[in-house]
Amino acid sequence: MPEIANADCDGFIDLLRGLEEDLIEIGSTLPAWSMDGAFLADSTIKRYRAELGSAPQFREFKGALLAALSAEGDGYAVVRPRNIAQALRIEEQFLRLTTALLAELATPFQPFQRWPLWKTIGTNLAAKPGVSTGIGYNAFHMDLVNATQPPDYTILLCVRPDPLGAGASILSDARAAVSRLSPSTRALLAEPEYCYGSFFELSDVGEEYAPFPVLDGKPEDVGFVRFTAKMLAGSDLSEAHARAARELADELIARQTTFTLQRGDVLIVDQHRWVHGREPLGDGQHNVPEENRRVLLQLFLRSRQQL
Repeated sequence: MPEIANADCDGFIDLLRGLEEDLIEIGSTLPAWSMDGAFLADSTIKRYRAELGSAPQFREFKGALLAALSAEGDGYAVVRPRNIAQALRIEEQFLRLTTALLAELATPFQPFQRWPLWKTIGTNLAAKPGVSTGIGYNAFHMDLVNATQPPDYTILLCVRPDPLGAGASILSDARAAVSRLSPSTRALLAEPEYCYGSFFELSDVGEEYAPFPVLDGKPEDVGFVRFTAKMLAGSDLSEAHARAARELADELIARQTTFTLQRGDVLIVDQHRWVHGREPLGDGQHNVPEENRRVLLQLFLRSRQQL
């Protein structure tokens, strides 16, 4: 069975050598995917599933992954198919295999109409430091916070880590953080008083939600904790609502999980439970050639019961 590695990050999953060898062989012959609108086509999912089913150890791997992402598990996972990434390179065949693996969890889709299924997140020295392509601290957030139906999972695939050794990923259990707040603070966060972001050229994420509550649904529900630290900057929040959001931000930071993705690592985050972000990249990015700077690929998943 796949081993859970790294005592500090229980969500890390390594693949046994035999499974890696089977997946390298399967991945080298997987056909190109087809799309049905913004979603991976059912015909592709069925074809990929049949191919994966031929690997004897795949069922155990899938079980370990589902357990890690379950309500009783960590709620996130980092799959480390590094030998597969080395064999197939992080190119077309590797992306097909990774897409096939993720389709066993939920349906891959791309809500941004102008991007392909896998969206590139590079390093742009001209971008604002705190955005995903910037070089600064990217504060805790959930993706598409202002949509009525945000993606259920966000996926980040590391193509190339920061060559200066920084840019660690940060995660925090938003539901656990909320549970540590006072009832009065939770009551403020449940009020639809928060705004952030634009809303255009999107598919299959519902309608724009503005203003929105941070606490979307009762604690026992599977609603989202609609949080982004960026909503605190330049908003018209009352002092009480801003203070409540800052208290949540402090709780998120106080018990955050930190790790650095390496080439081929695939981070899977349940957006109903976790928020994510990134530490600053290393000083001296201007001295790193563009072709050597940090690059991630991003994909989203929609739970099948939501389709």
